[in-house]
Amino acid sequence: MLFQFIQCRNNISINQYCIFEHQMKLSLQLTIAIFSVMSFCACKPSNPNYNVDAANPAYFSQSLNMLTDIIVHDIFSPPVASRVYVYPCIAAYEALLPAHPNQKSFAGQLNGLSPVFKPVESKGYCYPLASIIAFQQVAKQLIFSEDKMLAYEAQLFENLDTIGIPKDVKKKSEGYGKAVAQHILEWANTDNYSQTRSASKFSVTGNKGKWQPTPPAYMESIEPSWNEIRPMVLTSAAQFTPPPPPPFSLNNKSLFYKQTLQVYEAVKNAKQEEEDIARFWDCNPYVMNQTGHVMFATKKITPGGHWMGITNIACKTASANLMKTVEAHALVSIALFDAFISCWDEKYRSQLIRPETVINEHIDADWTPILQTPPFPEYTSGHSVISTAAAITLTNLFGNSFAFVDDVEVKYGLPKRNFTSFKQASEEAAISRLYGGIHYMPAITYGVEQGKKVGQLVNEKIELRK
Repeated sequence: MLFQFIQCRNNISINQYCIFEHQMKLSLQLTIAIFSVMSFCACKPSNPNYNVDAANPAYFSQSLNMLTDIIVHDIFSPPVASRVYVYPCIAAYEALLPAHPNQKSFAGQLNGLSPVFKPVESKGYCYPLASIIAFQQVAKQLIFSEDKMLAYEAQLFENLDTIGIPKDVKKKSEGYGKAVAQHILEWANTDNYSQTRSASKFSVTGNKGKWQPTPPAYMESIEPSWNEIRPMVLTSAAQFTPPPPPPFSLNNKSLFYKQTLQVYEAVKNAKQEEEDIARFWDCNPYVMNQTGHVMFATKKITPGGHWMGITNIACKTASANLMKTVEAHALVSIALFDAFISCWDEKYRSQLIRPETVINEHIDADWTPILQTPPFPEYTSGHSVISTAAAITLTNLFGNSFAFVDDVEVKYGLPKRNFTSFKQASEEAAISRLYGGIHYMPAITYGVEQGKKVGQLVNEKIELRK
């Protein structure tokens, strides 16, 4: 840069030199671009097996992982994150469907979803490419950090270009993928999400036994109107309303007080394995840390994101093909979505106070849970509901004794854990909330039952085989 500046100063006209330099740069760039295109055209002829090569499930897995990273970055709450997952996965499935005549559409099986457009002629398309495009197009509309998705998308499509998909096929497939995406987005826009963005905030009453904001940030309660979101297969948010929690009481002989003491003792006497389990399943997307007078946040994966990661692991472990991979993610995301709606419906019906509040006010002011208490009412346990629903769906897909290594949390500084079944993993996720000090046992017990009903309904109502 210094050399160029001196050279310009010694010329009669700086502008003349700079114009010349600019022209030389443009000429060089044009030469390189032409050479690159010629090289690409010479080295990447049309591939007659493009459909087979494009059907590598790794492309979908990479896109899902990128979506998870963005969800973490954008700090979506667990219920909202489930929405960000479900619509792209359904779009990916529907766009892939014409290549699999023995598979059924979700249309007519999910609330409000009308038949999705299909090409008149099934040939001349690369449906795996259409599927990825549909996934990306929908995802971009549901996140905040579109720039991150666009950067990833450019690299993804560059990789897909190496397959050698004919230009006319690529163009038709892109158009089809975008058409499917538009159909799914129009459907998504009718699920009442936008209306709930302007809903009234939750009002803390101060009544005995009712939820209050918890330390350290004392955040307002999130998504109090989530039961107004249209579910996928549930007839209503209240379809699987659990029994009410034990009535609030500070009488040391009452059931509620005994269950509060159970949480208190579980944390005080926690074994290392129990603490490890609690931290492994924490999945709090926004943990507030305090050092002196300074507070900062740590971003983590959501509980739904953890189970989408487990779904990805299961597909890889089973060497599932692309359709099986996309189908599994779509079904699990549906189970998670409806599980959150069912759970949140009860949370804001009962509005039960968290153990941390009761213990600090009436038992031990210095007691702190192992995990940070999330900002919403206690009953039922979200982890218990959504983990059980996901596990039942996955068990239906892969079997009762499907062993896997869960490494989803490794990138967040936690070790791998081995499981012999999805049921074992979901049971551990559920009990982790007692170990962590943020749930009473009834929230866990009845949450598991609530999740079972959601998962069973997904398995019963959705039939994807002709």
